[in-house]
Amino acid sequence: MVRLSIKDPIREKQLFFDRALIMFAVVVVLFGLLVLRMVQLQVWEHQVYQTRSDQNRIQIQPLAPSRGLIFDRHGELLADNRVSSSVALVTERIANLASTIEQVSRLVKVTPADITNFEKRILRKRRPFEPVALRLALDEEEIAVLAVNRHRLVGVEVTTELIRHYPYGALLSHAVGSVRRVTESDLQTLDPVTYSATRFVGKRGIEKYYERSLHGQVGYQQVETDAHGRIRQVLDIEEPISGQNITLHLDNRLQIAATAAMKGRRGAIVALDPRSGGILALVSMPGYDPNLFVNGMSSLQYEGLSHSVYTPLFNRAVNGQYAPGSTFKPVVGLAGIVNQVVTWDETIEDKGFFQLPGQKRIYRDWTWTRNNSGGQGTVDLRRAIYRSSNVFFYDLSSRMEIEQLASFARQFGIGTSLALDVADASSGLLPDRIWKRGYRGQPWYPGDSVNMGIGQGDLLVTPLQMAVVAATLANRGRVVRPRMLLASDAPLLEADPPPAIVPVQGPTPEDWQNMVDAMEDVVHRGNQGFRGNGTAWAHIGRGIAYRMAGKSGTAQVVEIRQGEEYDEDELEEFNRKHAWFLAFAPTDNPVIALTILVENGGGGSAVAAPVAREVVDAFLLPQMATGQKLANK
Repeated sequence: MVRLSIKDPIREKQLFFDRALIMFAVVVVLFGLLVLRMVQLQVWEHQVYQTRSDQNRIQIQPLAPSRGLIFDRHGELLADNRVSSSVALVTERIANLASTIEQVSRLVKVTPADITNFEKRILRKRRPFEPVALRLALDEEEIAVLAVNRHRLVGVEVTTELIRHYPYGALLSHAVGSVRRVTESDLQTLDPVTYSATRFVGKRGIEKYYERSLHGQVGYQQVETDAHGRIRQVLDIEEPISGQNITLHLDNRLQIAATAAMKGRRGAIVALDPRSGGILALVSMPGYDPNLFVNGMSSLQYEGLSHSVYTPLFNRAVNGQYAPGSTFKPVVGLAGIVNQVVTWDETIEDKGFFQLPGQKRIYRDWTWTRNNSGGQGTVDLRRAIYRSSNVFFYDLSSRMEIEQLASFARQFGIGTSLALDVADASSGLLPDRIWKRGYRGQPWYPGDSVNMGIGQGDLLVTPLQMAVVAATLANRGRVVRPRMLLASDAPLLEADPPPAIVPVQGPTPEDWQNMVDAMEDVVHRGNQGFRGNGTAWAHIGRGIAYRMAGKSGTAQVVEIRQGEEYDEDELEEFNRKHAWFLAFAPTDNPVIALTILVENGGGGSAVAAPVAREVVDAFLLPQMATGQKLANK
């Protein structure tokens, strides 16, 4: 017999209720946990996650300041800033870098050199998520193409920045200097905060010396970005402070004239205002286009600059060190006067050669020839200057202690750098007994003094130093420090200049005037026959509209053995003599003093003096034509 079960509705309801209650409790607990977690996220840990969110969404970006402008004395812009656009990659946002570069290459031209430079920039990258330039200097059409395809190029940005531009290119490359891209070695010395957004730093000339003032102060902006890192909006901004604008003593019109006067030859010109020491022109040839170091150049172009035998990157005007030749004779003559070794009236007989007592070696005059000893005849100090008698100065220097000559020459700035703001100016070499004993381990011989008496031997000077010598002679003993800066918008950060230099001690006003008169004869004494004319008269003295004092110099580069004759045609280019000329004008109220060096150019009177005449003409004649007063600026 089968027993049938009977349903119990009351029990089933109780069972359902119990189960529902358990489920409800579970839901309440889970919901409570959810609410608790929400409270934790939104209240207790709100600041933590808000910060994390902002870090993903909001970025602090440094803003590079606009570099200060550089002007010449007439207000002409010598260095300015221009907007440049580049295509850059944010590598952290790119999954396949090679594929992205290939995509960009289909839209704009990207050369293998661009890719190589891009890889180098990645290694120098300073911050994460920093755009790294792949191609510089985009034109408007390329910018438009990239903008249209922006949605397909994740991690690709078109960036714009102000970059340095030099409107006169090579003309002022060594005078104004240039900026270069910041390198790893630069980052070891630069303030990482100040230069956090800066890609260029002054490396040459004025750009280097006044880097702190020209650079300005970095700014910052707080930006909101999307998932791809693109800026959606600027939340806050602290504007950068532009660098100081500066005005130089440089006269750009004179710089152009001086460069043209060199006619493409290697060498240097430095022109000063002898009243202030302001550098009116500073030419070093050949030069280079500094814009290449800003916009970029090919490896072939760089090798052409850095390995050229004509060294266009070398600043001959301030770093070239050469024997001054006969341009040193005014200093030797005045040293002889001061030390009472010679008088203005004392004479010697110049037969074209000189010998030290008891020695066979012959020291020749420039008039000497193998078949005719030449000579200048009866010579006093004044005639020895305007005829550039080597024999007179051989004799004078042989009778003067080297310490006397070196001590006197040092007052003119020889053997040191007096420049205020010329970056890395060389000091040259003023040899004496102590130097020779320490450097060569040898005593000072009488022949050393004889060679130094005509600006040869171990004596080395820069064109800038000889311009100071010219200015000191123009000032009758007052020494000025060469300087580039004329004015600025506000006080500059660089150190205050050192005090003025003590005037040259020893010569009387009459001595200074006698030397100026002798140097004036170099240019203006003519119609006296070959052995009576000033050495430069035939080349620049005719038809000159003002009074100029000058001194020619021809510096020997290689030694000519005893008995041999100098034959320029048989020598290689770089073994030929250097041509020098220093001058100032007008002689009674000098407003310009200058020195000319033509490397391996030959005779100073024939080669360098005409350059000096062109430069001084370019400076003085326009003022004379308009009746402008030659006032100190």
